[in-house]
Amino acid sequence: MTSNQNTNRNSIQSKMAGWKHSAGMRYALFALLMIMLYVSLAPNLLPEKYNITVNMPSEKEILAPMQIQNTKATLKAQEEAAEAEKPVYTKISLRNETIITEMLDQIARINQDDQVSREDKISIYRQDLPQIFQSHIQNFIMSSRDSGNYSSTFLDEVRTRVNEQLYHISEETYVKLPQLKPEDIAEMKPVASDIVSRLMYDPATEAQTIRAKVAEQVSSSSLSKRISREIVQELARYVITANKFYDEDATKEAKVKARENTAPVYIKQGDVLVAKGQVITQEMYTLLKDNDLLKSDVNYWPQVGVALLSFLLGTGLYMYIRQSEAGVRFKYNNSQLLMLLLIFLITILSMHLLQLLHNDRRPYMGYLAPVAVGAMLVTLLLDVPLALICSIILSVVASVVLNIHQGQIFDFYYGLFTLVTSFVSIFSIQRASQRASILKAGVMVSFFGALLVGTLMMISSTGWNQTNVLYALGFAFASGLLATIMVFGLMPFFEVTFGILSALKLVELSNPNHPLLRKLLTETPGTYHHSVMVGNLSEAAAEAIGANGLLCRVGSYYHDIGKTKRPGYFIENQNGMENPHDFIDPKLSKSIIIAHARDGAEMQKEYKLPKPIRDIAEQHHGTTFLHFFYHKALQQAEEQGIEPDFTEDDFRYPGPNAQTKEAAIVGIADSVEAAVRSLRKPTVNQVETMIEKIIKSRLDDHQFKECDLTMRELDIVGQTLKETVMGIFHSRIEYPEDVKVTKNNVEKEREKDGHSAGLEQ
Repeated sequence: MTSNQNTNRNSIQSKMAGWKHSAGMRYALFALLMIMLYVSLAPNLLPEKYNITVNMPSEKEILAPMQIQNTKATLKAQEEAAEAEKPVYTKISLRNETIITEMLDQIARINQDDQVSREDKISIYRQDLPQIFQSHIQNFIMSSRDSGNYSSTFLDEVRTRVNEQLYHISEETYVKLPQLKPEDIAEMKPVASDIVSRLMYDPATEAQTIRAKVAEQVSSSSLSKRISREIVQELARYVITANKFYDEDATKEAKVKARENTAPVYIKQGDVLVAKGQVITQEMYTLLKDNDLLKSDVNYWPQVGVALLSFLLGTGLYMYIRQSEAGVRFKYNNSQLLMLLLIFLITILSMHLLQLLHNDRRPYMGYLAPVAVGAMLVTLLLDVPLALICSIILSVVASVVLNIHQGQIFDFYYGLFTLVTSFVSIFSIQRASQRASILKAGVMVSFFGALLVGTLMMISSTGWNQTNVLYALGFAFASGLLATIMVFGLMPFFEVTFGILSALKLVELSNPNHPLLRKLLTETPGTYHHSVMVGNLSEAAAEAIGANGLLCRVGSYYHDIGKTKRPGYFIENQNGMENPHDFIDPKLSKSIIIAHARDGAEMQKEYKLPKPIRDIAEQHHGTTFLHFFYHKALQQAEEQGIEPDFTEDDFRYPGPNAQTKEAAIVGIADSVEAAVRSLRKPTVNQVETMIEKIIKSRLDDHQFKECDLTMRELDIVGQTLKETVMGIFHSRIEYPEDVKVTKNNVEKEREKDGHSAGLEQ
């Protein structure tokens, strides 16, 4: 590959990588997430508005977006309740027994005056007895009005009704009154007072009803004289009045309370307000206007509120991701953020699909939504902390999308259900090492989801019946299984589309039965053993700095797969045979050696291995220099007495340089393992010096300029490799430190890179 081709290739790769780390693209993706959240929340929080005109047919069917109060029907119900309210009658005590007692006292006084004639006495009776009655009634009304016990309207009603029902004493009775003796009156007073008191105890709106009982009461009394019984009966009828009167104010108040206590009439959510083609009446127009359903009614505050809620959720996620990698560039590239956006979209769409079946007649359907699918995918494809924060955001969305209750923004039940099942899925699947782990996690989600729903029903049992309980528990259990099925189906899509290597996929690729690994083992056992050792080293180093250790191990298994095309040209596979590089042109040797990186990437692509694994195979040597073959070519040119027609750049790997921490670590571990195995009797100092030399050499050669390894991380990598490598020693040729190109030290020249001709891999 020419220098121009390398330049063009690097330029293309740089552009491809550019959008993945572009800050503008990152902001655009988060803005898209906020828009998606707004679109998802708006239908449940914002009613649709319509452009209609009175006396014109409606262009579409208008359904109630929420429970709406029907003002006209409510007023009608209130009026019917008021009309149904019976008149209120208030019972009062006029103390009628006092009136009859005063009358008998007055009769006694008049009868004691012997100077007054019989005719004059009768005349006085006719005047005084009604006066006593009216005076008593007037005093009662005045005192009641002054005390405020009764309203003026009610007291006027009392006066009117008493006068309307007034009994008239017969003339015969007036004639008999002068015949009464003091002892007769004394006998009559307690009996008359008791009869009136007992008869006035029961409430009655008509005086005549009470008067009809007077004769019976008098007949059964203790009065012995006929005249006494006749007079008491007549006077009792006179003083008896109605004691329960119509209370207009109380009746009005009762009607007001009846109106207030009448439950509003509602139009249920989803009911048809206006049918398609129906002519809009003024009543319909007013109903829609009162409920803010007309486009002419401009009210932007609800939209602003939903937009702010979406902004807060999106910004919270952004700030969490940014702060989780303080001091380092943004933790996830834009490709991963795009994948995260798709996971949100899939999870939210699944909620909306279930919302179509979820209503107040089927309040349990919402539990079928596979709300845990988002948390499971983020855990498997990205990482656990991000899955936890995403679960909180999705629980907020679920509490809005699956809410069917009017008058509240969030449904606590579905929000908590989403949060609990998501957390359970994260803790169950975070260490998944095989596909079966997903199914186990799904069962755990199903169990705890059903347990939570049952618990919530025990706490609040109102509105639930046995059928609903069974359905809710069943759907909650099915939710976990449905989420598992979706994860099984979506995992390959995300892995292939975004080049994501999940832990599950990596474990599968590490299986020795994979065709490429079997090929490596059977055809190049030395390279296979070398790859396994590199995997051990690189995994330990990667985990020490927080990189993907499993990716390093599996990438190491495949990083030298290209050597299977020409296994005999690599020293670990020669098994004591003569080194073929001793007999061919160094330029050809160079071409064979550097080809293994390109060949390995192509073989992996043919077997459809994920791109991160291919990248490690292609990038683990970067653009490192093949010292031995370059100096050998120089020696040959010198011996032939010709000017070299090549430069150092012609003896470099084509690259690209390591683009990730994992590729860089595998490259370092590859060189360290090969170099240390070449030491016959290694010591700690030798190993430490060798590792430092390899890292420094690559650092000086600018091999890490395109990945984000820091100097501190390189120190940690070196220390970890030193601690790990001490147990790995194999027979390799040891070379002197300095390379001097002479005819007698060709073999010594091979140490420059820590490799023999076969080790300059």
